[in-house]
Amino acid sequence: MARSWHTGRVAVPPDYDDDPERFRLGSRITERHLSAPSLYEHLATRLTGRSTIVDIGCGEGALAAALAAATPAALPLLARVSPGPAEALGSAPRRLVGVDASATMLGAHPRPVVQAEAARLPFAADVFDAALAINMLYHLDDPMPALREARRVLAPGGLFVASAIARDDSPELAAVWRREPTPFDAEEAQDLVASVFGTVEVERWDAALITLPDRDAVRDYLIARQVPRPAAVDAAAQITTPLPVTKRGALIFACR
Repeated sequence: MARSWHTGRVAVPPDYDDDPERFRLGSRITERHLSAPSLYEHLATRLTGRSTIVDIGCGEGALAAALAAATPAALPLLARVSPGPAEALGSAPRRLVGVDASATMLGAHPRPVVQAEAARLPFAADVFDAALAINMLYHLDDPMPALREARRVLAPGGLFVASAIARDDSPELAAVWRREPTPFDAEEAQDLVASVFGTVEVERWDAALITLPDRDAVRDYLIARQVPRPAAVDAAAQITTPLPVTKRGALIFACR
């Protein structure tokens, strides 16, 4: 792991080409055991009216799927989970471009896609209505160049959204696993984004959003967080299930 420019914080090494099944396992665990609308369903409500969107670190297309599923009939229900004001429904067709450094991830994402680093986006300035960096800035030793690039490609009035996980996420597992500090955690994400964009809006979550029904699910949850399988098996054996898991983090919204 590379030591970050933030003293004592380490970027989470991306392994999406080397071990894509770990990422997919995490997606399945969340989908099966989440007790609330997904993060991407929620984001679909906040992107209403945005017609050109770049998803930086897009993975295999969770945001694209949520946008496709967010029909006008579904939006009012989903909007009720948002503490922010709902935007008026837009009539312009959406065009989402997926950007990722991983060729494996892009292979499963709907077109159009671009393989690129977040700190070097191959787009002209002022071209997107929205730019998102969801669950990816913790992979970067220094997130600031990526934040500046996201601002550069946004048109005036464009919306930027980033997500950040708190360092005390999943406290019920603290006896067997703790999340290591990264360069982009919820504790400092607001200040980092504000240093590039100015005024920001923050939505925080702190609730038991996932219930792991058995030790196999606990094991898989830990593996998805890059715990080696033997250690995950040993740790899961120490946990009483079913286990409600508290998810803590934040969404940071800013406008160009």
